[in-house]
Amino acid sequence: MSIKLPKAIEAYFAADRDGGPEDVAAAFSEDGIVKDKGKAHKGRDAVRAWMADESQQYSYTVEPFLIAIENGKTLVTAHAVGDFPGSPIDLRFFFVLAGDKVAELEITV
Repeated sequence: MSIKLPKAIEAYFAADRDGGPEDVAAAFSEDGIVKDKGKAHKGRDAVRAWMADESQQYSYTVEPFLIAIENGKTLVTAHAVGDFPGSPIDLRFFFVLAGDKVAELEITV
């Protein structure tokens, strides 16, 4: 199933799928924040380091299949499959956007 994502969110998922940590960090605003696994990573350098760590630990694919607005945030639910504990799993990505960049992303189950 293909869904229409806002430009900034599409850029994040495309960078995660086809790029590397630098590309993922570029999808964020300068002071963008990622909240994942109980930790917050603030700023592009921290986002880059977070993605570098994730991509070294695990191989995975993420396929968004649902988009909604929840509590003022854009919620994208995606099916994740890989060599990480609990795979496969549907993850919830809560985005706050700033123009064509991601200002905040929180990933939950």
